Amino acid sequence: MSTPNTATGTATDTGRHTVVITGTSSGIGLAAAVAAARAGWQTVATMRDPLRADALMEAAAEAGVSDLLQVKRLDVTDPGSVAACLDEVVAEHGRLDAVINNAGAGAVGTVEQDGMAPVRAAMEVNYFGVVEVTRAALPHLRASKGRVITVTSVGGVIGQPFNEAYCAAKFAVEGFMESLAPVAATVGVHVTVVEPGAVASEFVASQELDIPALLAAAGPYAPALRAYVDRTLKSFAAAQTPAEAAAPVIEALTAAHPPFRIQTSDWARAFTATKLADTDGSAVQNMTASWVR
Repeated sequence: MSTPNTATGTATDTGRHTVVITGTSSGIGLAAAVAAARAGWQTVATMRDPLRADALMEAAAEAGVSDLLQVKRLDVTDPGSVAACLDEVVAEHGRLDAVINNAGAGAVGTVEQDGMAPVRAAMEVNYFGVVEVTRAALPHLRASKGRVITVTSVGGVIGQPFNEAYCAAKFAVEGFMESLAPVAATVGVHVTVVEPGAVASEFVASQELDIPALLAAAGPYAPALRAYVDRTLKSFAAAQTPAEAAAPVIEALTAAHPPFRIQTSDWARAFTATKLADTDGSAVQNMTASWVR
């Protein structure tokens, strides 16, 4: 069993840039954490349950970056957990240069059948968790002239059937970050959102979907849900790997001047372009930036 690096101590600012990444036990978060360490960043990989860090630490060891990767507990729905983690990072490393908001949870269903609880749960993790981490990080990021990078989704641009709660939360994140970006820029903090499409294995595996149970509970919406599930499972057969989807996240972390909005694939760019003629967000950012300067 791998043992996470959980070093503690007083501030030791070696000049190495430090990044905190949420939701790193699997998928894009795991791949981004390893890639950030490979790029030379002191990487603090966070998750709600650090006992789930084995896969991450094994990947870090295989990449030869265990010395640059540290695991900490952070529950994005618990403000005390967020504050404690960020305070520890700054105490130990002397700085915080970037936050990557990646933690999230899916929600498949429709509101008439499922009620309000799944909607509130999706907003709590996918939206309010992002806002809380960003809020707590901003004083440190102002000091370092750092970056906020948030993994959203093409579902934050185009609403998708049976993803009402999930897409609503991702739309909210996109609106929050698009509004925050010009304000944060006035104090030297850069904001980017990264929009993946389908990522291999995540639709069923990471959400632990019981498709027969979903169909049984769908009532009059069952035929539409069956069609949606069939279509979506086919699309995930050609999905990006987590490493492929994480590469643009690292681009946003390391590029001199990343755009506000980055899609992770040609498919994602074409899909979001259905709604966004301004695919890199520069037109909106240039407009709203002029309102605060």
